[in-house]
Amino acid sequence: MDHVFTIAQLRPIRDGMTISRDARLGSENSVTYFSLGKETFISQERYDMTSVYIGAEGNGDFILGAEQKKGRLTPGDVLIVQGGTLCGVQSDTGAVYTEIIIKKEIPMNNIIKSGEVFKLKDLIQYEEGSISNLDVVSNDTMKFVLMAFDEGTGLQPHRAPGNAIIFALEGQATIGYEGKDYTISAGENFRFDKEGLHSVTANGKFKMALLLVLE
Repeated sequence: MDHVFTIAQLRPIRDGMTISRDARLGSENSVTYFSLGKETFISQERYDMTSVYIGAEGNGDFILGAEQKKGRLTPGDVLIVQGGTLCGVQSDTGAVYTEIIIKKEIPMNNIIKSGEVFKLKDLIQYEEGSISNLDVVSNDTMKFVLMAFDEGTGLQPHRAPGNAIIFALEGQATIGYEGKDYTISAGENFRFDKEGLHSVTANGKFKMALLLVLE
């Protein structure tokens, strides 16, 4: 998919329905796009593995544990749920989100608290004249990293060792991919394939998250 898109375009909200779609990034870790119609819900269940949820559109109320603690996921938010935790979700408005089920043990950045919703763009700060990187979770099969580009900075054309999706969080940038340029803004996404030649150039200050599947 060599164009800018949103998760909501790929998996739009349908009244009265909950719908899932495999992102087809790889087989070692499960990456799925979900949409929940207004006033629909997914009952509490538990995975043995850690799961990560990234908000894309609308509001989803995640219900965690036997005590049914609630956390609201909105666009640009992230929620990490430890394996073995009961987890359900409901939405009064409709919601779209990405679910990542990580099938191997992962080291998690100590600024992230399991079971709490965080605004992704607030976890990383700009550094003057620099590009900042912050690993949220990673292992030898996947990496979920935040990046903050100060004005005038960018990544030179390079190839990555796996399929990847960019989540634009703040500002705007130009994505170069296989000889074409694409403008991406906060709330939009871009996918590139393993070994696809790509670059990122900030148009002003720019923050993004990168999900890289290493298979």
